[in-house]
Amino acid sequence: MADGDALLAPGVTRRLIAQFAGRPATAVEHPAVEGITDREGEVLTLIGRGMTNSEIAADLHISIATAKAHVAHLLTKLGARDRVQLVIAAYETGLVAPFR
Repeated sequence: MADGDALLAPGVTRRLIAQFAGRPATAVEHPAVEGITDREGEVLTLIGRGMTNSEIAADLHISIATAKAHVAHLLTKLGARDRVQLVIAAYETGLVAPFR
C-alpha cells in the first residue's frame, strides 16, 4: 500500500470479489475473527466491500493513518498475507454477503 491506496486497482478488487461471490457459500468460520475489535470488524467489512484505506478513513471518520493501522492489525491477527485474504475472510465469516 502506498499513500493509503490499495495495491490492487479497485476494478481488479471488484472483479475478484464478484468472481469469489459467484462460488457456493461455504460458511467457513475464521477462528481469529473472535479476537478482533468491533472497529476492526467494521474495517474488515469495508475491506470486504473493496474499499481503499482512504475510502475506509472517510467512511469511518478516521485518519488514513488510523485506517492503515487497523488494516495492519487485521493482517497480523488473521495471519493474512494481503488484502485479498482479508476480503476472503470477510466473506467466509459472513461480514460481507455475496452479490446477488
